[in-house]
Amino acid sequence: MMTKRRDFLKIAGAAGLVTSLGVPLKLLADDKDDLVTLTVLSTNDMHSRIEPFPANDRRFGGKGGMARRAAMIRAIRDKGNPVLLLDAGDIFQGTPYYNIYHGALEIELMTKMGYDAATIGNHEFDDGLENLKEQIPKAGFPYICSNYDFSKTVLAGKTIDYKIFNKGGIKIGVYGLGVELEGLVSPANYGNTVYNDPVETALYYEKFLKERGCDLVIALSHLGYDYKSDKISDMKLAPKLYHTDMIVGGHTHTFLEKPSLVENQSGKKTVVSQAGWGGIELGVTDFVFSKKFMQTVMITNTTKFLKSQ
Repeated sequence: MMTKRRDFLKIAGAAGLVTSLGVPLKLLADDKDDLVTLTVLSTNDMHSRIEPFPANDRRFGGKGGMARRAAMIRAIRDKGNPVLLLDAGDIFQGTPYYNIYHGALEIELMTKMGYDAATIGNHEFDDGLENLKEQIPKAGFPYICSNYDFSKTVLAGKTIDYKIFNKGGIKIGVYGLGVELEGLVSPANYGNTVYNDPVETALYYEKFLKERGCDLVIALSHLGYDYKSDKISDMKLAPKLYHTDMIVGGHTHTFLEKPSLVENQSGKKTVVSQAGWGGIELGVTDFVFSKKFMQTVMITNTTKFLKSQ
């Protein structure tokens, strides 16, 4: 679990990020037994891609597939560091597997891979709320949706607003943000679902989670990476926040060679990440903590996007 001194220095040098207390890197690196690395794995917009893309696909031929992703996740877990595995929505729709099983197969395979949480994307509504009501209880992980109010729908009580995870002694608070459904999803498919402002929601839950002692706060977002318009996106959200350390994004199918680092209202950097679509890439972000200064010192390296081919 512990990071060796030379590995830590390599990671810290690549990141260049230290919290506002400014604890010297040498002070942390000299006490290697004090360091613990949390690995955040992320997927988004899988779109029922159970098998690899067909070999004749011009761009993604032979890439992706659940079996390869499972092997990649297993190999990372075998390294021994605590791992948090998240999905940012649009698990459903895109191949005949969805037409036949309506999301049940995707959820079953994700459960076997040990996903910790997912949020709901717009394509999860494609077969309406009744299908979601049927499929969500099959998941061995929670659906975290903070700005969708399902209280007047059949999904009441089926999702949660946030969750606090404990991984290797590190407390991670996760909240979820969904995209506006009006104009994107047929009203008949989302019914009385109420869409609440994602900025106000994020500000509330990041503060709520920080006050409960979370060492790391993550927004699981299906808002989209960025837009040319004024539409709210992860890149527009990040500079408005105070305590969110990472935004795991989806919706826009954005492939990034490295994550965006956005200065927030606290003067710290928020990592904004998205791993393309179709399970072609797996987002991998390592956060290195000092146990001695757990609530005040955090160092993160550059996100790696592992391509399954």
